[in-house]
Amino acid sequence: MKIAIIAHDGKKPEMVQFLLDHKSILEKADLISTGTTGSHAERAGLEVTKMLSGPKGGDAQIAAMAAEGKLDAVFFFRDPLDKHPHEPDIQMLMRVCDVHNIPLATNPATAELIIKSGRDT
Repeated sequence: MKIAIIAHDGKKPEMVQFLLDHKSILEKADLISTGTTGSHAERAGLEVTKMLSGPKGGDAQIAAMAAEGKLDAVFFFRDPLDKHPHEPDIQMLMRVCDVHNIPLATNPATAELIIKSGRDT
């Protein structure tokens, strides 16, 4: 599986914990990330391919991969209680996932369901 991982600053610790909790499964996946989230994942011992940081175009790079059918899922742990200057890019990524039927998890519970469904197939 090729999975994109993205987390807003307030959710990066939660993303790292999720990745560590599911490390045995995710080590077998090809992880793509925005720059800063990827740096956090690398420090946690995971191998990732990093794009630009989200505000500098990383969300758009990942959306392009989704539009091209190069992703199996997107885990985007969003912080709904904070403002984000690159909100249009975030909305575009979510729209692309919907248009191209890419599973999109915006919280750990949904991401876990996606992982569990991938193991069953």
